[in-house]
Amino acid sequence: MINCIIIEDEIPAQKILKNFIGKIPNLSLIETFKAAIEANSFLNISKVDIIFLDINLPDMSGLDFIKTVKNPPAIIMTTAYPEYAVSSFELPTIVDYLVKPFSFDRFLKAINKAKNRIEVPKNILEEDLEETIFLNVDKTLHKLVLGSIVYIESDRNYITVVTETQKLSYIDSLKNWTVKLPETHFIQVHKSYIINSKFVDKLSGNTIFVKANKIPIGRTYKQALLSALGV
Repeated sequence: MINCIIIEDEIPAQKILKNFIGKIPNLSLIETFKAAIEANSFLNISKVDIIFLDINLPDMSGLDFIKTVKNPPAIIMTTAYPEYAVSSFELPTIVDYLVKPFSFDRFLKAINKAKNRIEVPKNILEEDLEETIFLNVDKTLHKLVLGSIVYIESDRNYITVVTETQKLSYIDSLKNWTVKLPETHFIQVHKSYIINSKFVDKLSGNTIFVKANKIPIGRTYKQALLSALGV
């Protein structure tokens, strides 16, 4: 059984969540709260797998609340403001966000993401990013931590790997990198670009901003990108 709680101050939104939760087998709602402070002590003594958390709460914002919780469970944000989505994904415990009003199908998609996170322990996801590889660039072997990669750009027969501190260019193909990189964090957004989702700042039209770098989104890749980000 997967235990969940709701932290939501709007009664209509609470009722919708309760209705949808009741339709999911093995998903049990164990408590509902109107304020973050009320939920804090409960989390210290109870096993909770998923939190449905409103961004706008009377006592503090949902994003600020998450930062106060030690070892937070999987979190599904709810909001009436889609512009909060990008800042939400800066926190690794957030698996998805739901823009009000949301359908049952969209709710179910969020639940499936949360289940995947619960089934794959957090330390395994972190180990993916901590994995190191060596790149042979100009007859020098460069040690590279996968999690430090911001994006990878392909230009004809060359690949440029961009991290927070360096750029490494050498002969290779983007196709080879799709095999090396963990799918949990890296997304191909264009025929010439793969990005690290943890560095995403915002999306605007057909452009994604990754660590302040403007990267085009290919038409055939856009839907998969939005899906990966939970949009």
